[in-house]
Amino acid sequence: MAYQLNRLDSERLLMVPRQTDDVKYIPVYEAILSRDGMSPQFRQESVAALAKLRETSIAEETLAALGKIKLDDRQGKRTAKVLAQMLLDQPVATLAQSKPMLEETANEAEEPFVRSVGLAALIQIGDAASAWSIASADEASTLAWLDAVGLVPDPRQRHALRDPIVGLIQNAKSEKVCNDAITAMAEISSQPSETFDLIAPFVSDPTYRSAAVRTLLRVPVKQRSPQTSQALVATLVDLAESTEAAQRTTAQFVDAMQLADQMMAAVPAEQAKVYRNRLREVTVRVVRIRAVEEEMRYDIPYFAVEAGRPVQIVLENHDLMPHNLVVTAPGALKKVAQAGAVVGSSGGWKNLPFVPELESVLAASQMVQPDQTDRITFDAPTEPGEYPYVCTFPQHWYRMYGVMVVVKDLDAWMKSPVEPANPIGSNRSFVQAWKLDDLQNQIENGMKGRSPEIGSRIFAEASCQGCHKVGSEGGVIGPDLTEVFTRFKGDRAAVLREIIDPSHKVDAKYAMHQILTVEGRVVTGIILSEDKDNVTVLENPEAKEPTVISQDDIEEMVQSPNSMMPKGLMDQYTQDEIFEMLSFLENADPNTTTAP
Repeated sequence: MAYQLNRLDSERLLMVPRQTDDVKYIPVYEAILSRDGMSPQFRQESVAALAKLRETSIAEETLAALGKIKLDDRQGKRTAKVLAQMLLDQPVATLAQSKPMLEETANEAEEPFVRSVGLAALIQIGDAASAWSIASADEASTLAWLDAVGLVPDPRQRHALRDPIVGLIQNAKSEKVCNDAITAMAEISSQPSETFDLIAPFVSDPTYRSAAVRTLLRVPVKQRSPQTSQALVATLVDLAESTEAAQRTTAQFVDAMQLADQMMAAVPAEQAKVYRNRLREVTVRVVRIRAVEEEMRYDIPYFAVEAGRPVQIVLENHDLMPHNLVVTAPGALKKVAQAGAVVGSSGGWKNLPFVPELESVLAASQMVQPDQTDRITFDAPTEPGEYPYVCTFPQHWYRMYGVMVVVKDLDAWMKSPVEPANPIGSNRSFVQAWKLDDLQNQIENGMKGRSPEIGSRIFAEASCQGCHKVGSEGGVIGPDLTEVFTRFKGDRAAVLREIIDPSHKVDAKYAMHQILTVEGRVVTGIILSEDKDNVTVLENPEAKEPTVISQDDIEEMVQSPNSMMPKGLMDQYTQDEIFEMLSFLENADPNTTTAP
């Protein structure tokens, strides 16, 4: 039965009958739990059903599933990460009931990652002492413990691990332990100044340089001591000059130059100019920008470059959707993005997809597929100003943008940086990373006295209207929300969950798939249809025609567990504003009688 279930795609697997009153359904639940790309709702349903059918616990079933996953490919690693998060998201009291099993897992699991999950769970339930005792047994256990640090959800519990990590750095028994301990320090946000001074000397040693630089980049700039920073800049400039040209494009070198650039502000002006000139002799200014998974945004909202000087932007895509980066003239962001959608995938400026042939386009990357990287090198404009950059994949410009600030004197600007104006005119700032638990108990009172008109404005401002229709207005990329309260039977909390946690349950019609062809091409989009001969994919919401791929040309097809709708959409809105929007949706449903 397990073999037959494994042959089904995810949509068909979810159509298989399943009940919690007969053990014959166990293989169905096991298949859903361990299937790559499943929405959290179905995994949670399955693990709860397995615990009931076998009279075990959710923790036991999750760990059992983790132990069966092969971690030798990307799919396996991704699924294992999701299951680990499910386990660690359990209430502490519930997780604590499985302590003996967690200890057994931390001690005896064959797969190091599974051991790390067990150790992280012990730390989370408040038994860091047992976890450390296990870690001290041998080097393999120590390494598993260090990998567990980043898995612990509560930052306060991670902070409590700082002293043992420092001890491992200062008294490491092997290079591997020291390297992993330096890496683990990046997950500890307490005492950042002390961390900076502790890790900085390791940059001089090639054995530890890569881990040290990555950890130092996580230390806030204001927490880096000037004296240590100045010494480190000298070390990194020497490194740049001694690095062979062929090695100056590696990720490690880019990391090191990012760190040197950030610390120039700590160096006296005249010395900074000397260092800057020395760097210009061997490398261009490199700025690395990452696409943040699930959030449809760049990790850097703005950066500065010197007028007329060469600059290289490295775009890394860690999302499950394709993204690009287009630098535009001041004030041209919206025009370029909308024109790019019209150009489509056929190619425009320099034959790049979704990049229009406009004078206001200054530089642009390829459309970068998930887990891929592209570099664009160009001369910065000679005229100082604020030049936006944006993802021109259809509908992404609402959220995915930033500003390249062109200045006459880069070092002077970095000593007194000025945040540029938001290029689309938003004056919003971060409020809170909202979770359903933050709002659920406030719904009844929070919905009283709301104005649908205010909620309508927030719905549009939050870019929801670009993808969803309410009544006769809005986009058609996502589900029509006119009768969303009818679909959820008037359950306000369920509708709110869809807004706050869009990936909790992903409608199969809107699930993103990533297809790798035998020629190495990556196609990302929504599956419109599939038969034994072809798969028809809608690559973007404004495509004139879908893409048809022969089944014989497909190497791998993976369904994403994440919604197209980015998470964190409401993180710039207050609790009152969230309830205003929820009220708007409730009032818009013609089948709903709204309570006063």
